Amino acid sequence: MQVAAAAERDARAKLAEALPRRWRHVQAVATKAQRVSSTLSAEDRPLLIAAAWLHDIGYAPGLATTGFHPLDGARWLRQQGFNERIMSLVAYHSCAIFEAKERGLADQLTAEFVDEESTLKDALWYADLTTGPDGQNFDVLERLAEIRERYGPDHLVTQFWTKAEPVAVAAVRRTEARLAATGQPM
Repeated sequence: MQVAAAAERDARAKLAEALPRRWRHVQAVATKAQRVSSTLSAEDRPLLIAAAWLHDIGYAPGLATTGFHPLDGARWLRQQGFNERIMSLVAYHSCAIFEAKERGLADQLTAEFVDEESTLKDALWYADLTTGPDGQNFDVLERLAEIRERYGPDHLVTQFWTKAEPVAVAAVRRTEARLAATGQPM
C-alpha cells in the first residue's frame, strides 16, 4: 500500500489548497475505490487506490500544460517515477480517449501511454463516474447529466460525453455487477 500512500500525499499537496472542490471529489473517489478494491486481485488493489488519488492531478496549477488533465497528469506521474500502469490508468481514466480525440491529442496519448481493458480500469471509472464534483454519490447517468449541465450543450466536454456515454456506462455497470456478485452495496 506504499504506492497508495504516496499517491494520497502527492494529490493532497497538489490539490487540497489550490483546488478544494476538486480535492473533495478526489477524496470521495479514493474512498469509493478503497471499497471497490475488494473485487480486484491483491496485486491490483493498491494500483486502483493510487490511481483514484491521482486521476485528477493534471488539473493542479503548474502541471496543466496541454489543458487536457489526463495527459498532463500522466506525464507528471512519469516524471515522479510512478508505476506505468498507474500512469496509464490516469491517462485513460473515464473515457479520456474520446476527449483526446476532440482536442486533437489522441496521437500523443496513444503514443505515450498504453490503455488496458481490465476490471481495474472499470473499477476506477466506476469510482470516478459515480462521484460528483463535491464528493456526492451519483448513478453514472445522473453524473453524466450533471457534467453536461455544468458545461452546457456546446462545450467540447459535453460533445465528447455524447460519444463516450455507452462505453462509460458499460464499464460502470460491469463494476456494479461485480459488487453485486460479492454482496456489496453500490
